[in-house]
This record gives sequence, C-alpha cells and structure tokens, in this order.
Amino acid sequence: MNSQILTRIKQDCEEAAGKNLSWLSSLKGECLLITGGTGFMGTWLAEIITFLNDNHSFGTKLILLSQNAYNFSAKASHLATRSDIVLIEKDVRNLIELPEEVTYLVHAAANPDSRQHSSDPLRVTEVITKGTENVLTAANRLPNLKKFANISSGLIYGPQPLELEKIPESYHGGPDCDSIVSVYPEAKRFAETLCVVYRSQFKLPAIVIRPFAFIGPYQLLDKPWAVNNFIRDSLMGGPIRILGDERTVRSYLYGSDMAIWILKILIDGQPGLAYNVGSPHGLSLKQLAEKIAANFPVPPKIISVTPISSNARRSRFVPDIKLAQETFGLVQNVAIDEAIRRTLYWYKTIGV
Repeated sequence: MNSQILTRIKQDCEEAAGKNLSWLSSLKGECLLITGGTGFMGTWLAEIITFLNDNHSFGTKLILLSQNAYNFSAKASHLATRSDIVLIEKDVRNLIELPEEVTYLVHAAANPDSRQHSSDPLRVTEVITKGTENVLTAANRLPNLKKFANISSGLIYGPQPLELEKIPESYHGGPDCDSIVSVYPEAKRFAETLCVVYRSQFKLPAIVIRPFAFIGPYQLLDKPWAVNNFIRDSLMGGPIRILGDERTVRSYLYGSDMAIWILKILIDGQPGLAYNVGSPHGLSLKQLAEKIAANFPVPPKIISVTPISSNARRSRFVPDIKLAQETFGLVQNVAIDEAIRRTLYWYKTIGV
C-alpha cells in the first residue's frame, strides 16, 4: 500500500483518537480479539489500535480471527505483518476455544452482503447463530474477560416507518420472518437473545452494538449498497445510476468514527444494553449521488433508473444515537461531504 494512503489513514486515526486518549488508555496492555477481524469493521479497529501502539505506547495486542485471515496481507499488508497483530484463520461455526490472554472481545463475524443472504441463507444463519453461540461459550471460559461486544445490526428493527425520523434502541419493530431477505436480521435478533442468555445465566459481560451504514476506505465497491455503487459509477466516468426510489433515505458514518464509537462502547458500555452506531444525518439517494458527483471537475450525469411513480419501495434507515451521545459524549467528527471526499481520494489513489 503506497505512502499516500498510509499517511491519510494515519491522519484519520490521529483525528479520531487524539481527543479520546484518556478513555482509550483503558486498552493499554490489553488483548483484544475481533472475530470477522479482517472485514471493514475489523480493519478500521486494527488501524486505530496499531496507531495507538505506535504513537502512544499502548502495547495492546490484537488478534484477528477470520475465515479468510491469511488473505489479509493482500488487503492490508502493513497490518498483516505486524508483530502486535496475530491472525487466526477459523470459521466460527467450528470454534471451540479462544486464547486465554483475551481480555476484550468484539464479535463481528457475519457477512452483511444481501446477495449472500439470498443465495446461501443456511450458511448465513449458521454463521450468525451457531457462530455466536460458539464464541459466547468460548468467551465464557476466558479467565480475564472484561467485556464482550456483539455486533448486531440496525436491520433487526425491521422496516423503519417513513414517518419515524430516526430509530431509537427502544423501537420494537421486526423483520418479516416469511421473507428470505429476513434471514440476516432474524439471525441477528436471535444472536442478541443468546447474549441475553449468557449474561443472565453466566454473568458474561455482554453488550450489543447495532451498526447502521458506513462509508470509507476498505469497503469493496462491488457490494450491493447505493453508496458503493455511486462511487464506482462516478470513478468510471458515470453515469451514476439510482436503481431504487431516489427519495429513499440513508445515513453514513465514516470508518474512523465508527471504530472509535465501537471501542468506547466496548470499554464503557453497560452489559445488557444495546447501542446504535451510525450517523443521525439522513439524506436521500438523490442527494447522496449529487454530493458524490460534485467532487469531479466534470460532474457525472445522474440517472434515476426507477421512476418515482413506479412500485419501487421507498425506505428509510437512520439511527437515533442519543443514547451513545448522551452516555459517552460521542460525536460524528467527519461530516458526509468530507467522508465522501476522503473515500474518493482513497479509491483514486489505489487505482480503482
């Protein structure tokens, strides 16, 4: 990975961690294990931790457990070869034990790609349900575990009513269990229940994090999400194609903000509670496309493939983050316009 990219990532980490060193110091000398550790979330967490090790002598050991861990060097060779990072290639469906030195654990082993949810739903279900049970069982045997964070999903709330501006943790909706597209959120709901069971029966210090949508380096542009597709279309010269209802609303949190939020909730979150993680600032798909197009000398054309008058389903997916804000003082440091600019810089620099 070239020096320009590494410098940009370091600046992101410095910006995110610089104001939070006092509470981040709780991770000094600890051992953090992340399942699904080589994905988007795990990679950003690794960037923050290694930045703290290099620049503030944290001495935090990081274990990244993933089914494809040994492919990590192709994605982030500067991380894969570090002495403070250990890679373990393991499918959580077959997990039996974890290293006894682990003191903090983030369980993020699941694929949010909706294409896999439809093409291989049984595997998706097993990874989330059986995998979570295996990780909880192994974590329960750790002698010095301080906190377990289960990465769930904002999708567990089911479709967000259009009149509901933001979804709070107290909203009791739910996906349609008769639909194949509900495989992922229904499995995530059960995984949350498993955390409740282990906390109640074994006093495991488990908390739940419900992520929404994110933007930033390390996301693959072939993922079936609007922001990825719009960025890909724009980098190819356009047009930017809006496939759904252009009034659909989403919000996006930048990767470094996401990582800091997760670490704060991991350290100080109250076992038994769930916390939304995401941006509270929603924008329509049309607005998103326009913001991306504005970053080019000749803005690519924007095409709404689906007419507003069609039967395309308009939707909304924006979190209420008051709980995290008021409890931990967390804020969104990187606004959407800057997040788009940094993300485009990343892909342009690596030659996508």
